Amino acid sequence: MLVFAGLGNPGAKYENNRHNVGFMAADAIAHRHSFSPWSRKFQGLISEGTLGGEKVLLIKPQTFMNLSGQSVGEALRFYKLEPSALTVFYDEIDLAAGKLRVKVGGGSGGHNGIRSLDQHVGNAYRRVRIGVGHPGVKEMVHGHVLGDFAKADREWLDVLLDAIADDAALLAKGDDSSFMNRVTLALREKLVPTGDDDRPPPKPPKQQSHVRQARPQQPAAKIPESGPMAAMLKKLFGKE
Repeated sequence: MLVFAGLGNPGAKYENNRHNVGFMAADAIAHRHSFSPWSRKFQGLISEGTLGGEKVLLIKPQTFMNLSGQSVGEALRFYKLEPSALTVFYDEIDLAAGKLRVKVGGGSGGHNGIRSLDQHVGNAYRRVRIGVGHPGVKEMVHGHVLGDFAKADREWLDVLLDAIADDAALLAKGDDSSFMNRVTLALREKLVPTGDDDRPPPKPPKQQSHVRQARPQQPAAKIPESGPMAAMLKKLFGKE
């Protein structure tokens, strides 16, 4: 059995926050793969289903972000699972918006939900880091992650969540590289326009003529009618 945990804060107030993108990923997986209805257990909301032939427990801790480890740790202990059975989806400010990376182990990177998990279950679990971008200065981070996604963000966010749900079975199989590649490809295909249909047709190359053009004829010199030159010409050409 595997546990997939999406991190976030409970309640409608936080529903569309960048900090709740882990909840969004869990919801997308549950919906796409027809998991059971959400129910309350382990201080969280849980849903059960199958991915890639593996039984998976989805969990959204309801303890608020800073205490996520309490909920997830309780679930792991109940099923006698090692941290290696856990995959966590969460927001990452050190990744550009729309980017995704997967790794096992590592530090918390200042993320309070990950810090709580490390305290309760250790750090040897898989992390699916979903980029939400950095506001630019440290003082703005709190407001940034607790702010809602902008309408313009939905273009890439919906594609990203769909791709996570579509390819979640690869995570269940432990094929992290293929999962990342599939998600990246989905984003590239659906968000990066080729522009082939909108480009004006290329101008034909300028043809260079190989025929030497004749030089323009110079106007004939005007023959003087009087004077020494006229007399000489008359003598040469026999004109009277």
